Amino acid sequence: MPVLGFIACRMFEDEIVHIIEDDPAIERVIVVDNEDCSGLVEKLDVAGCSHEIVPFQAISQKFEENDDSFTIIVFMLELALHADPDNLKETVYNKTEEISQYSDGILLFYGLCGNVLGKVEEDFRSSPCEVHILKEDNGEVVDDCIGAVLGGRAAYLERLTGSKGVGTFFMTPMWAAHWREMVVSAGMTPDPDDIELSKFVFDYAGYKNVARLDTGLHYEKNFDSMVEEFAKLFDFNVIEMKASPDLIDLCYRKLCKDITG
Repeated sequence: MPVLGFIACRMFEDEIVHIIEDDPAIERVIVVDNEDCSGLVEKLDVAGCSHEIVPFQAISQKFEENDDSFTIIVFMLELALHADPDNLKETVYNKTEEISQYSDGILLFYGLCGNVLGKVEEDFRSSPCEVHILKEDNGEVVDDCIGAVLGGRAAYLERLTGSKGVGTFFMTPMWAAHWREMVVSAGMTPDPDDIELSKFVFDYAGYKNVARLDTGLHYEKNFDSMVEEFAKLFDFNVIEMKASPDLIDLCYRKLCKDITG
């Protein structure tokens, strides 16, 4: 049976749990033990999804056990990587190399992310391990985690233009839970608790709304209240938008199909 590797930004925790919970064909889940896996592990526990937490150096031992189960290896990466696109690329490429030793295929839960990952499939074309990144039906790499749950670039632009020139800040459940860390990674402020500086940057950029993206996934608790708190801090209007993990699910299914023939 195949072994798939998931290398993912923590922003995709919910979508990964959804895939694991939703696909009964997955028989074994190995989460690489690091400081960024705790959120995923907690959600897997709550969802009742069986999993093992294994240090990376012990992964090889897991494949000496002659277990023929359909296995997913999940390697979560820190949100702060976005602060340095070159470091992000180097880290993702290095982890892809490492996980490919044990995998038939790898799905990268990333988008273009500063235009540094757009050629990753081409760069790993000679690898015996099939490497995919999140893509739209037309073959274009998604822009980022927001574009992924909105269904791609066209839907993303439609939502932006639908705001009629009013700046809209998009929030998934994970964005709502970790926005302070993300505004630092984005270079908006060096201090996540400096609300006045963040407010100045938002005002300068023309943001007036925060869009609550209902992905249909509810692993992150208190989503509504977190968005309301954010809106209150920055005097934003809350608008509701539908989103879904469908594009991500399709990318997963495509990888499964490609490695099983």
